[in-house]
Amino acid sequence: MKNFWSTLPRPIVGLSPMDGVTDHPYRYIQKKYGNPDVVYTEFTSVEGVCHGADRLLQDFLFDETQRPIVAQIYGTTPQFFRETATLLCQLGFDGIDINMGCPAKNVAHSGAGAALITTPDLAKTIVTQTKAGVTDWAEGKSAINCSHISETIAKEVQKRHTALPAEYQSRNQVIPVSVKTRIGYDKPMAAEWVQHLLEVEPAVIALHGRTLKQQYSGLADWDEIARAAEVIKHTNTLVFGNGDTKNRNHAVELSQKYNIDGVLIGRSSFGNPYVFLPEGERPKKNIFQVALEHTQLYQDTYAHHERYSFLPMRKHLGWYVRSIPNAKEVRRQLFQTNTTDDVKHVFLAYNLL
Repeated sequence: MKNFWSTLPRPIVGLSPMDGVTDHPYRYIQKKYGNPDVVYTEFTSVEGVCHGADRLLQDFLFDETQRPIVAQIYGTTPQFFRETATLLCQLGFDGIDINMGCPAKNVAHSGAGAALITTPDLAKTIVTQTKAGVTDWAEGKSAINCSHISETIAKEVQKRHTALPAEYQSRNQVIPVSVKTRIGYDKPMAAEWVQHLLEVEPAVIALHGRTLKQQYSGLADWDEIARAAEVIKHTNTLVFGNGDTKNRNHAVELSQKYNIDGVLIGRSSFGNPYVFLPEGERPKKNIFQVALEHTQLYQDTYAHHERYSFLPMRKHLGWYVRSIPNAKEVRRQLFQTNTTDDVKHVFLAYNLL
């Protein structure tokens, strides 16, 4: 089935989903100044969505500049995946990704994230039910018709839906469902694991080159990713690699070396959207001006929320200044800021603007 993945140039170099990082302001800045080929949201709990946690809808904020954009979700309840998928279609996402790679204890201990590697039958059911939710949307169902979606959430989803461009209000496009996972649980077994996933034909399988047990320690095992790619390449599923990728040029090199369709860049993008620029392309703006723009967008996006906190923005500011002289002192002052004006004052004090 043709979908947006088939329209992207190869190799595809995208912004990896990262919890607590790839929110709306971060994605906007990365897309504006680096232009990754695709971006993903933070992962969001289908259990949370289907238990009425309307605050989670802020995880699904985006604007048209960020397309193509994929919403990432996680959990263990197949029916909740189905209903959340319908909701995401109504919100106008270009694709849905299922997280089967998060190693965090609170996620894995619940059976979600990378723990799904140990329960392949449940993992396959989740993919199948997510696809069914996409089909439900195409056949006329909306969030308001989903038994586990609260009326409050359904109304907000419909409000956002009516604000979409006409082409994204259509039910004609059946959006693709993909999976992001790891090469194994406690030992590498990527080729065996992806064979299970291929039974339910995800549009993409993105593999992080570490096991759950490794968390983020050691080096990503790209040879193991390549072994899985060998299994996948004879199917209609695309395969991406992820882990320890420095920039776009490095991503292209890895794609060619390991015969994969693309690479997702994660931590290398912290405080630096320019990692996505091709070699030789000059940055559009001083990185500290970018940081200030990021801060203003964060404040504009979330300041009116009841539980608003500036605290999450501070870690981004720390990333922006990590390579400069006096980084420790600048970071110490930035970690005391609470507004865009505060940040600007610190930047000016150190002649960064």
